[in-house]
Amino acid sequence: MSDMSENRPRWGLTATAFTGVAFLQLPVIVVVLAAFSTTSYLTIPPQGLTLAWFGKVLSDPTYLSAIRMSLILACGSTLISLVLGVAAAYALFRKILPGSEAVTSFLMAPLVMPAVVVGVALLQFYSMTGLRGSLIGLLLAHVVITVPYVVRSALASLSGLDLAVEEAARVLGASGFEAFRLVTLPLIAPGLVAGALFSFITSLDNVPVTIFLISASQTTLPVLIFSSVEMGIDPSVAAVSTLLILATGIVLLLAERRFGFHRFV
Repeated sequence: MSDMSENRPRWGLTATAFTGVAFLQLPVIVVVLAAFSTTSYLTIPPQGLTLAWFGKVLSDPTYLSAIRMSLILACGSTLISLVLGVAAAYALFRKILPGSEAVTSFLMAPLVMPAVVVGVALLQFYSMTGLRGSLIGLLLAHVVITVPYVVRSALASLSGLDLAVEEAARVLGASGFEAFRLVTLPLIAPGLVAGALFSFITSLDNVPVTIFLISASQTTLPVLIFSSVEMGIDPSVAAVSTLLILATGIVLLLAERRFGFHRFV
C-alpha cells in the first residue's frame, strides 16, 4: 500500500511532463502533417498524402532566393560572431578589459532587449548612415543579435578551464596566441559549437530585426513565410517550415552526438 502511495507522485510528475512536451510539440506536428496535404488549403488531418508542395518550394525561384539569402546571412553572421565573441569572452575572462562586468552586461543586452526594439534602433541608425537595404548592413545587424550567444557559451566554457594548462604551454615556449590556439581553443570547442549553433539558428529564423532593414529586392526565408501567411496560408508554407524543422533537428542532433553541447546551454 505504501509503495503505491509513493509511486503516485512519480506517475503524476511523469504524466505532467509528458503532457507539457506533447503540448509544446503539437504545433510542429500540425505543420508537418499539413505539408503533406493534397488539398490547396491547410487541413488537419490531411486529405491524402503528397510531396508536391515540397517540389513546389524547391522549384520556386522566390523561395530559392530567400533560402540563399538566409544561408548567406546565417553563415556570415555566425563566422563573424565566433571571431568577435571568442575574442571578447577571452578578454573578459582574463580581466584584460577594465570594468569587465559592465562590458559583459552590455554585450548580453540584445538577449534581454525585445527584438522589435533592436530592429527599430538599427533602423534609425541605418537611416542616418545609409546602410538600410544593404547586405552589409543586414549582416552587421545579424551579428549584433548573434554575438551574445557566442560570448555566453564561450564564457561558460572558459569558467571551467584550468589556467595552469595555458601557463604551462607558455613556460614551454609557446607565445600567448599559440597557447590559446593549441591549448585553450580545443578545450572550449564544444561550448563554441553550442554558441555557433544558437547564433546560426537565431539568424536563420529572425524576423523582427530583418523585416525593418531589408529592401524591396531582398527577402529572407522567415520574412517570406511571414508575408505568405499574411496573404493566406497554403501547404507550401507548411512544406518550407517542415524543411527548416528537419534541417535544424539534424544539425542539432549531430552536434549533440559529436560535442555534447547541451552542457553549455
